Amino acid sequence: MDLERQKKAPIYEALEKFRRQRVVPFDVPGHKRGRGNPELVELLGEKCVSLDVNSMKPLDNLCHPVSVIKDAEDLAADAFGAAQAFLMVGGTTSSVQSMILTACKPGDKIILPRNVHKSAINALVLCGAKPVYIDPKVDRELGIPLGMEAADVRAAIEANPDAVAVFINNPTYYGICSDLRALVELAHSHGMLALVDEAHGTHLYFGSGLPCSGMAAGADMAAVSMHKSGGSLTQSSILLCGPGVNAGYVGNIINLTQTTSGSYLLMASLDISRRNLAMRGEKSFARVVDMAEYARREINAIGGYYAYGSELKNGGSVYDFDVTKLAVNTRGLGLTGIEVYDLLRDEYDIQVEFGDLSNMLAYISIGDRIQDIERLVGALADIRRLYSRPRSDQFTAEYITPQVVATPQQAFYSEKEMLPLRATAGRICSEFVMCYPPGIPILAPGEVITQEIIDYIEFAKAKGCSMQGPESSDISELNVLKEV
Repeated sequence: MDLERQKKAPIYEALEKFRRQRVVPFDVPGHKRGRGNPELVELLGEKCVSLDVNSMKPLDNLCHPVSVIKDAEDLAADAFGAAQAFLMVGGTTSSVQSMILTACKPGDKIILPRNVHKSAINALVLCGAKPVYIDPKVDRELGIPLGMEAADVRAAIEANPDAVAVFINNPTYYGICSDLRALVELAHSHGMLALVDEAHGTHLYFGSGLPCSGMAAGADMAAVSMHKSGGSLTQSSILLCGPGVNAGYVGNIINLTQTTSGSYLLMASLDISRRNLAMRGEKSFARVVDMAEYARREINAIGGYYAYGSELKNGGSVYDFDVTKLAVNTRGLGLTGIEVYDLLRDEYDIQVEFGDLSNMLAYISIGDRIQDIERLVGALADIRRLYSRPRSDQFTAEYITPQVVATPQQAFYSEKEMLPLRATAGRICSEFVMCYPPGIPILAPGEVITQEIIDYIEFAKAKGCSMQGPESSDISELNVLKEV
């Protein structure tokens, strides 16, 4: 990485120059630097709306960058150790889908863990590829899916030698990391692309002593969610490509679905955040690690909670652990993670990232302060004292192995009918059901609905989990394939 070059922020610098010119706007957006919408100016500030502009020659064009956006992408590639980087304004959802649409054509097979984000399965709906799912091992005490083991990936490859790609989550929402180098090598040794969903791994490129990143492992493509741990604005992301990928084709794929009106606020935030991480990332993430480790020690000292970390490493399903992730198991309190999530927000004005049936996740980043950690620890101690109850083990895992009988595309576009949830046992689902976050489908199109899954959905709803996916807004009904 060229640190001298990394001091530049070409999009931000071009926007500042443009703002000082006070150009009269007879183009879009229609708010005309905020003059047409004073309430928007009051909400966001004059400088923000003055930078919400359209593509033009001095500012380049995201769909075909040749100047300042191209320069920003080149700097991002240098910072992340990639051959090519694309600035993405549709979130990492768009980056993940672009990876899969690049790798797969209709009918192609792709090997992937079933506990992928919904964006990956949505991409299969769009392109018609056939998933070869690897069911992850599960830590039943913690109630979380684990990483991909090399032996499982090897078996899937040998059973499906015609697959075109292997898709890898790394790290998971809970901080679990696979042996990324081994998985990439396995894919490449069989002529397959290695695609990495690094939505929760921006910091792996800049922190010291953290798990291996996708580009360092030799992956062909990696989707990096800069707005999560990288500090950019929500919905901004970066798609990284290795030297063996045709970047021109990737650009064409991106343009199939990404907007032609790229937000300069999002692009400038990516540009500035990349510069910040390149110049100060190692020091910043060392501080994040220290805060997360301190929080783990303090929370575990309370009793009842288990804030897990590197002790989970086993050389296989937990090859490594991302210690910046503060995931806390709440079963020892007799409370679900969702209940602790709700109590923190409603009673203590603390917003954590998510809660599931067994865990809650507090996202620690470069913007956190030690006094905020202290406040979280104090609130958790209070919750244990006031709200804990006898432990219940109604559900022992967050992941239920699905029975896949049709591809996502086949099921999504087939003739269907809507039935009450409890009447769907044994039928084939044609839509998604998930708790969001983390956005890992409990059911995806083409999977058999079992009584165990129905019970899980109803329990999650009763505990206050934010359920998404089906046409039915209250998840009381599901679309299933019509029987013939």
